[in-house]
Amino acid sequence: MVSDSPRIGPLEKQILDHLVTAVLLFDGDLCLTYINPAGEMLLQASAHHVLGQSIGTLMPWPECSMEQRLRDALSTRRPVTEREVTIPLSGDRAVRVNCTVLPLHPFDASSEALVELCQVDRHLRIVREEHLISQHQAAQALIRGLAHEIKNPLGGLRGAAQLLEQELPDESFREHTRVIIDEVDRLRKLIDEMLGPNLIPNKQYVNIHQVLEHVCGLLAAEYPGGPVIIRDYDPSIPGFRADPDRLIQAVLNLARNAIAAAGPDGQVELRTRVLRRFTIGNKSHRLVMQVEVIDDGEGIAPDLLDRIFLPMVSERPGGTGLGLPIAQELINQHGGLIECESRPGKTRFFIYLPLEPSHD
Repeated sequence: MVSDSPRIGPLEKQILDHLVTAVLLFDGDLCLTYINPAGEMLLQASAHHVLGQSIGTLMPWPECSMEQRLRDALSTRRPVTEREVTIPLSGDRAVRVNCTVLPLHPFDASSEALVELCQVDRHLRIVREEHLISQHQAAQALIRGLAHEIKNPLGGLRGAAQLLEQELPDESFREHTRVIIDEVDRLRKLIDEMLGPNLIPNKQYVNIHQVLEHVCGLLAAEYPGGPVIIRDYDPSIPGFRADPDRLIQAVLNLARNAIAAAGPDGQVELRTRVLRRFTIGNKSHRLVMQVEVIDDGEGIAPDLLDRIFLPMVSERPGGTGLGLPIAQELINQHGGLIECESRPGKTRFFIYLPLEPSHD
């Protein structure tokens, strides 16, 4: 991190760098001289690219003139607060923040303005993530309890059908017992799919882009007629410990849904980014990898959006409603989480995975 401001010493920089709220410092000409990691994450831009930019270029907010707000604060020497201001970001995204401008008037230097941006929807996102995690855990506990109660009688039914099959003299009658055995096997397989993998993940060092390219190869073979798959990768993402097979299955489940939504003439995008000082649920992480699976389909119905990670919930005719719950379980096993936002013409699934060194 580079700072051109004499006001930011090593100790102050260390403190600001560890804050979860965004802090920006502007000089008397309203050019950016410092931004902390939380600010980089909020604005989705690195310090290297934004240092030196003017406030008007950096924050072209339509709701109010931040340049005028900063000038007023510097001239009156009084703090200014703007609540619930919407900041437009790249990719048709936006965040809502409470903005506080604190004028600094040191005797031995020119005036500066310290800007603090507190994301209004951050708390709501944390609450939503905690709800997703608890919802998934409750669903898994219910399914495991039901599975135990169902699989035992299914085993008895299968055994009885096999004994009956051996005693029947007429081959045509055995067709009926074969139907019973096949249906029992199908139900047991369905239950196993709902439960998801029970074995401990086989973690090894993984490059996420190799995982995504493997998924792209599978999709190209499965859907030769389209849609178009776009890749937007961040090459700076480091390797991390994970089970590659489970990551492949999780991303593949999301990508198949995206392809079904986009159709052969649509577009699916796979995008990777690194997030700093990011929370997953109620746990803060220094580095988090974000994988996005984006499609340009019709979107998910609002009444289904809060329930799509529950088993047996599907918008597609003939869908089992198991792909998303299984993907969520596979990512949860790595300490991560899947979220979704959707509107007509754009649906985004976000996979968040912590990048801290694993001790298992």
